[in-house]
Amino acid sequence: MGLFTKDIKTMDDLFLHVLQDTYYAEEQILKALPNMVQKATNRDLTAAFKSHLEETERHVQRLEQAFELIGESPKGTACPAIDGIIKEAKEIAGDVAEKKVLDAALIIAAQAVEHYEISRYGTLIAWAEQTGKDAVAKLLATTLTEEKAADKKLTTIAQRKVNQKAAR
Repeated sequence: MGLFTKDIKTMDDLFLHVLQDTYYAEEQILKALPNMVQKATNRDLTAAFKSHLEETERHVQRLEQAFELIGESPKGTACPAIDGIIKEAKEIAGDVAEKKVLDAALIIAAQAVEHYEISRYGTLIAWAEQTGKDAVAKLLATTLTEEKAADKKLTTIAQRKVNQKAAR
């Protein structure tokens, strides 16, 4: 079922599709984060990536609970958007030879992921509320709060240390 196919007929179909898309995205992020932890040289950035890896495991669990609440089995659907963001992150990280600049590149890649997730969770919450899935909305709101906090933490690390160091 693709986003712009005739398989999606109702708001519930659309909600399920985007939930599956988000589940796939979180699984791909789980696979990518250990590499980012390994590549980061800034201590705060490494800690942030490790922390977010643990949070992402909880995000997947919450999504699985959301599927259960709507009577569906957890299942992902390919998400070209997150695949592209992760591919770009790998390419950028592979192209940067200077370690202090690499941390800045990792931050921008991570923030691209966070912004994607924030948009998905925000939309899913709005749709869940609109269609009476209040328990799902509440569950996803916890994840949205964590995604926004992760983005803010990355901005702080970039502004306080990483960007200055990279610019020298």
